[in-house]
Amino acid sequence: MALLRLYSHRLLAGALALCGALPVSLPASQGTSQKDGLTQGASSAPQDASLERSTLLMQQGKNDEALALLEGIAAAEPSRRGVMRQIGIANYRKGDYLKAAASFKKALEEDPGDNEAVQLMGLSYYLAGRPAEAISPLEKVQTWYPSANVDASYILGICYLQTKDYPNARRAFARMFGVPADSAAAYLFAARMLLRQDFAPVAEEYAKKAAELDPKLPRAHMLLGELYLYKSRIPEAVEQFQKELELNPGEAAVYYKLADAYSRLQKYEEAEKLLQRSIWLDATSTGPYILMGKVLEKKGETALAVRALQRAISMDPNNPMPHHLLGQAYRELGRTEEAERELKLAEQLQIHENPKLETPH
Repeated sequence: MALLRLYSHRLLAGALALCGALPVSLPASQGTSQKDGLTQGASSAPQDASLERSTLLMQQGKNDEALALLEGIAAAEPSRRGVMRQIGIANYRKGDYLKAAASFKKALEEDPGDNEAVQLMGLSYYLAGRPAEAISPLEKVQTWYPSANVDASYILGICYLQTKDYPNARRAFARMFGVPADSAAAYLFAARMLLRQDFAPVAEEYAKKAAELDPKLPRAHMLLGELYLYKSRIPEAVEQFQKELELNPGEAAVYYKLADAYSRLQKYEEAEKLLQRSIWLDATSTGPYILMGKVLEKKGETALAVRALQRAISMDPNNPMPHHLLGQAYRELGRTEEAERELKLAEQLQIHENPKLETPH
């Protein structure tokens, strides 16, 4: 379990953005731990000078040199124990996840009791975009460690989602959050993960199930509202956000989302009031200030819109959206020089976010 904690927390660092194959920095450790009374077996071959040298090279980031050394050993001594395991770790560090998985598979043929190789094989398949093959080894991890950390449950849950095994995904996320698998909360957590993975129809089904199981569950109606807003089903979004406010009147984000829906219906007075409430509850989020700028500009209150957008920029100066809107507002006020400056800055920030937008010379 120690290795899984070391390896998998790096998968989730950006990923909880995660949701794609990320390069992972991996310690070249051969050691194993025995926890919860589990027997690891002979999962680590005794190290000699050549294997220690490969470990040192990997720790220095010289993975190609380590691989060359290890592959030379494997060619000269095919039956040498522990070499395939080290080759797997070196490939994992390089980001050659399919090669890593193949190496760990061979390592397990010589030592079926190497639990850490099983863990790493599952992670390798996951990172290689092969979720169906990752599931079996990752399920074994859950079996060995009933209280496995949340990273393991998250990765396994994502694999289930990607293979459209939604009930097992729900169970994995329920384990991750420590709730019963058939509870309203489990359906809500699964719905949120489904929406992040772009499985909107199933996310809607699961969010509705969560609200059905517990009509007073916070954030179930909000999730449905967000889903309907994304699909431009605005009246349904408004209805869900209003239901959420009845249950959760202190949640700033609900006022913001409901304001967004009203602004799309061109109900700018209602939107402005809701945005003010959102800002009163949470003045640290830029979204309400940006939307307030849009709403005030639509109302013809351009000078006030400028103030809201300037506030958003002071909070998040690298966001191109408020710069673009501020440029438009300055243009309406006849402040041409400032308008051009903001519009140009917005374009530069947009290109920085997405270099593909840059016009080729």
